[in-house]
Amino acid sequence: MVSVDGLTVEFGGNTLFKDISFVINPKDRIALMGKNGAGKSTLLKILAGERTPTRGSVSAPKDTVICYLPQHLMTQDGRTVFEEASQAFAHLREMEAEIDAMNRELAERTDYDSDSYMALIERVAAAGEKFYAIDMTHFEEDVEKALLGLGFKREDFNRPTSEFSGGWRMRIELAKLLLQKPDLLLLDEPTNHLDIESIGWLENFIINSPMAVMVISHDRRFIDNITTRTIEVTLGRIYDYKARYSHYLELRKERRAQQQKQYDDQQKQIAEAREFIERFKGTYSKTYQVQSKVKWLEKLELVEVDPEDTSALRLKFPPCARSGNYPVIAEGVGKSYEGIPVFSNATFTIERGDKVAFVGRNGEGKSTMVKAIMNEIDHEGSLKLGHNVQIGYFAQNSASLLDESLTVYQTIDDIAVGDVRLKIRDLLGAFMFGGEESQKKVKVLSGGERVRLCMIKLLLEPVNFLILDEPTNHLDLKTKDILKQALRDYDGTLILVSHDRDFLDGLVTKVYEFGGGRVREHLCGINEYLEKKAAEEQA
Repeated sequence: MVSVDGLTVEFGGNTLFKDISFVINPKDRIALMGKNGAGKSTLLKILAGERTPTRGSVSAPKDTVICYLPQHLMTQDGRTVFEEASQAFAHLREMEAEIDAMNRELAERTDYDSDSYMALIERVAAAGEKFYAIDMTHFEEDVEKALLGLGFKREDFNRPTSEFSGGWRMRIELAKLLLQKPDLLLLDEPTNHLDIESIGWLENFIINSPMAVMVISHDRRFIDNITTRTIEVTLGRIYDYKARYSHYLELRKERRAQQQKQYDDQQKQIAEAREFIERFKGTYSKTYQVQSKVKWLEKLELVEVDPEDTSALRLKFPPCARSGNYPVIAEGVGKSYEGIPVFSNATFTIERGDKVAFVGRNGEGKSTMVKAIMNEIDHEGSLKLGHNVQIGYFAQNSASLLDESLTVYQTIDDIAVGDVRLKIRDLLGAFMFGGEESQKKVKVLSGGERVRLCMIKLLLEPVNFLILDEPTNHLDLKTKDILKQALRDYDGTLILVSHDRDFLDGLVTKVYEFGGGRVREHLCGINEYLEKKAAEEQA
């Protein structure tokens, strides 16, 4: 369906990838993996036709529809949510208008026997056949299903898009792409702005759709559920595995072990050849063998071993004073905005050492409850913090509080104490600030980089109660694993607002579900909660 042939991308004297070739077949579900900076997003842009390679080509049949969802969107205002999503069918409206115009021309013309009149009749017939073969009778219903599945409410449909945040606009764009029923859908971090229910809906949509999909994602559960093939970009080349992500990890480990064996064998041969040359280079009877080995060394293609991050960085939160037995006691807590209740009569107790997840659709009150606990907003009912509670709080706007005059390294060096001072560079590297990146000034960092820097700062603060609001959105899989292990080992109390099921799995033991104006407590982990939720919906 889509053929990539000899693709090479070079810039600034560096080669991002060289002479890569592969084919995307109908119904392929591909996870595009590799380290940050390996060229994954660049490859998606080339496939989408938004960037030109240095060399090589991408080819597809003429009528192939390729849709691309980038990480960052520039959206236009002026339409309602429903109107913007319906733009997916704009090309059909154009077809309809073109057919109407040709029919009007036929009605006005009288040169019935001319070649051009007959050609116009053929064009109308061909366009009409193509147009009427498309079922437009349910297009409004399709738009509705897509918007509801992605978390919008019916009352949102007629609101202007300008009233929505960037995350919600991303959902509108995703709805538009899905409604176009593309042959190939390219997704760059699609789950960053979705809640658990919307991610589940998107998974089911993709699984039950005939389209091919290529996705970049740091959501391990999502890519494992939807993909059946993994393409890894590393060292400027690709490895193509006909396997889902978790199986690919095993195969990659085996591949690296084979590479290491070949490398070790080759190094042994090289050492033996050099020793022979050095030993017999002045011996007349061995001249031919010496020259032969010199030529062999000159022509030898060295075996490369794919880099593997062997740094087993284990983070540990600094010791902190013990809090009281019940860090949070909520009784009849409620909050309304402009007379519209977000939730009401929320009653729960969080005990010391609890690791709790706040889940539910966006806009149902998770972050509002966090703000109430932080005493940032007024609310109904009683919300008490326990004795000696010291809170460390991570929110998406934490990034705006960083000192822009400092470098990344200085920001962490200023607050690091004890043994962690010896691991500052390892810590920065784990959060993708290795090498020269650590000397960047905070003022030039992107939004995602600032979020990661705030996360490192939080890891170094001596607190006994952590509240993390969507902490994993800008972290890669390895960094998430490091953070998850640190939170597992953390002996304080934890509230996590997150949609990342794999991150929550094995970490939280209590789930608070926000939805329908209330807060429900589930004394179980995230998987048990999701199973229970699915059973309820089926019933």
